[in-house]
Amino acid sequence: MSAVTAEVRATATKRRGHPSSHREAPFGFAMIGLSVLFVAVFTAIPIVASLGLSFFSWDVISDPQFVGLKNYQRLFNDGPVLKSFGVTLGMSLAIVVLQLTIGLGLAVLANQRKLVWVRTLFRTAFYLPLLASTAAVSIFMGYLFDYQFGVVNYYLGLLGISNVPWLTSGFGAATTIVLITVWQQAGFTFVLFVAALMSVPTDVLEAAQIDGAGALRTLFRIKVPLISPTILFAAVVALINAMQLFDQPYIMTKGGPGSATTTVTISMYQKGFQDLQFGYGSAIAIALLAAILAITGLQFLAARKLVFYQ
Repeated sequence: MSAVTAEVRATATKRRGHPSSHREAPFGFAMIGLSVLFVAVFTAIPIVASLGLSFFSWDVISDPQFVGLKNYQRLFNDGPVLKSFGVTLGMSLAIVVLQLTIGLGLAVLANQRKLVWVRTLFRTAFYLPLLASTAAVSIFMGYLFDYQFGVVNYYLGLLGISNVPWLTSGFGAATTIVLITVWQQAGFTFVLFVAALMSVPTDVLEAAQIDGAGALRTLFRIKVPLISPTILFAAVVALINAMQLFDQPYIMTKGGPGSATTTVTISMYQKGFQDLQFGYGSAIAIALLAAILAITGLQFLAARKLVFYQ
């Protein structure tokens, strides 16, 4: 054992003295530095600036005035803004549930051993919408689901079905936006679940098959518990993205009809950039951040009992 340890140490020492290691070290530190700089400039600094600005009243034109916690007191008494939090939470939960369910179902189908070509086709087909611009997709879908001139209602009319108010009724608009968001984002969870299912040990599956476990029982008793860390990761990422939903409802409905699809980010945009109440808009942003952190914390708390780590 001592001889092996000595050899390993000698190899490590030799490696540290190798010229290539000296060339790789600066490159590695440079890459780490760029990542830290990116996070600092586009995440940390804006959060700190928003937190500071939330204690002021500022309309860009005049000088900022310190108001303390008045913006937060106003927030908790602002009915429309509080309603936007409820709308965001409801749509986010629907998006996460559908995204995980559809992604897992498609991954199970694509992971069949006899359908290798289907797996490759599905990976490409379902991941492509994620690469498209969200704004472009929203504009395109807005035309498809238009009440009078939309292609969807046109073909429904050929089947004898009257025009459906996809974007002109509260429930229809919220449902349409949820479905479009799931359609565009499901490819991400699909790819994650395909990779996770492929990593499930084959000997465990073979043992279950010998014991007479059926397909559904194998899925819910073996595969799902083994890939539960991936499911947790996908759920956290999906919820964080859904809580920041902006492009689809703003482009397709402007938050309407009424306030049926007015999300928190739309309220923040309206208060900050339309009404020039940047302090109040920053307070809404900080409240949204706190809500996301709280819900994410609940997810990890629940994961202690639900997630199985090998």
